[in-house]
Amino acid sequence: MSQPAAAQAPSDLPPPKRVVTGRDAAGKSVFRSFDVTPRIVEIDSNPGLAFHEMYITEGVPQLTGQEPDPMLKGTIAFPGPGGTMFRLISYPGRRPEGYKPPAGVTLESALKELNDKVPGMGDVMERGAPGMHTSDTIDYGIVVRGEMTLELDDGQKIHLRQGDCIVQNGTRHRWRNPLTEPCLMAFVSIGGKRA
Repeated sequence: MSQPAAAQAPSDLPPPKRVVTGRDAAGKSVFRSFDVTPRIVEIDSNPGLAFHEMYITEGVPQLTGQEPDPMLKGTIAFPGPGGTMFRLISYPGRRPEGYKPPAGVTLESALKELNDKVPGMGDVMERGAPGMHTSDTIDYGIVVRGEMTLELDDGQKIHLRQGDCIVQNGTRHRWRNPLTEPCLMAFVSIGGKRA
């Protein structure tokens, strides 16, 4: 079993530990790793926004217990049909009045960075409504720490507190942190197909 890896938190929230199980050659259950995920993706154009990429599967998992860690290959925005993605997202706190993004950052450069670091994520973000996006997934989410506001395309909003859960059925939405403290949310996304 590997030891916890050293990683810096993208905010004042500590990096989450990840435990992955599997099977040894005799078929006995074993701990394959116990460490910080090898993929913590910080978004420089939006300081404090970070994706903790925990695990991804494509298609129906075979469950051999011998699979290599899929996060060593990199990450993607969302899984394809039948695939899954488990990630935690650290959202920065509400920006103070008059906040300006880092020097040289534009909407297009921010979306390019997002796409470069989490392939496909910038593509689903709307240019005319910053933060609004739609994916071909069902997303199960829970507020782990902090609070979050979920806004739908007609402007309806709901305030979520620590422990609150959402099921996002492939709908257009955006997230806003109403507090000055960071918010940590956990998501499991399941790839689907539009009907």
